[in-house]
Amino acid sequence: VVLLVVKGLGVAGINRPVYWGIFLVNFVFWVGISHAGVMLSAILRLSKAEWRRPAIRAAEVLTIFALATAGLHPFFHVGRMWRMYWPFPYDFQRGIWPNVRSPLVWDPSAILTYLTSSALFVYLALIPDIAVARDRSVGLKHTIYSVLAMGWRGTPSQWKLQIIAGFLLSALILPVFVSVHSIVSTDFAMTMAVKGWHSTVFAPYFVIGAVHSGVAAVITVMIFLRYLFHWEDYIRPDHMDSLGRLLTVVAVGWFFFLILEIFFGIYGVHGDEMALRELQFFTMPWGALFMIFLITSFFFPVSMWLFRNVRRSMFLMVITTVSVNIGMWLERLLIIVPGLARKSEFTFVWASYKPSAIEITICIGTFALVTLGVLLFAKVFPLIPL
Repeated sequence: VVLLVVKGLGVAGINRPVYWGIFLVNFVFWVGISHAGVMLSAILRLSKAEWRRPAIRAAEVLTIFALATAGLHPFFHVGRMWRMYWPFPYDFQRGIWPNVRSPLVWDPSAILTYLTSSALFVYLALIPDIAVARDRSVGLKHTIYSVLAMGWRGTPSQWKLQIIAGFLLSALILPVFVSVHSIVSTDFAMTMAVKGWHSTVFAPYFVIGAVHSGVAAVITVMIFLRYLFHWEDYIRPDHMDSLGRLLTVVAVGWFFFLILEIFFGIYGVHGDEMALRELQFFTMPWGALFMIFLITSFFFPVSMWLFRNVRRSMFLMVITTVSVNIGMWLERLLIIVPGLARKSEFTFVWASYKPSAIEITICIGTFALVTLGVLLFAKVFPLIPL
């Protein structure tokens, strides 16, 4: 990132017409992962599914750190990250007004709203557990936990307020959850110059794809935490079984929208659109990546989840859920890079895209950052509701 700032965006391998390649892929990927917390916590809380309890805190924490990591990507995109305050109308005297049609206005607004509501969501559910930590700590830790616990004593009236507030936040956060990835999809759909992007099915396609990758990521994180902290008594095969059933339904819904998106693209038989589909499906290396994407994101994991023994096996659930997120990362790559490589306005500079070392390093760094955030949270607060 320091090299990117000092040397400029050129070191990120941004060649016309393919720009922001892996940065865009990673941004959409992490926004998608962040949908897991709301899906598991808000929807299952409203439906009173009791089996959700050991899973929801890990899902909500993953949401926060994945979303915060996604929020860093606009800083990478603009290059001059110290001017990121420009998208907001902060100063009437200078007469600077942001372009409200720009994704650089939509994305920070959507992510900030979602991050704020998700953080409130996690903190509200965490207050009783912070009070337990307060009562079992001394010194500076006791002081910090006392401030964070906000006088919680576990009285019936406090529990009642906490439960009501949880239900209200669950209901209020669901529209935000749907709108955030819809806004990310609209970033693409409104870019008329790029073939393969302006599709009316993108909003539901992106949302359900985000849930697919997000819930899979939560299962992976839960199983690793289970072995790391010896939570065999709390995260049991029954939970994996239920989450596997949920993922099967979500995956089938997502696959339906994938087929729709492909059919919508080829239905008009436009020459440039057909050229893009030929690139995606039949031209190396994209054709091979497309086959790997289909197998890893749908056919392999879903065929495995049909068997109860697989759903109840921690090892096999890790293999299948990691496979899903490999496929979903490739899906974003196949949407973004081939589309930019075949921009109809710039057919005279059709070029292949090769990510630079800096792009690859920042991509790996985002995975490390999310992992670090979840582990640091687990060190300070309980990751299973006490």
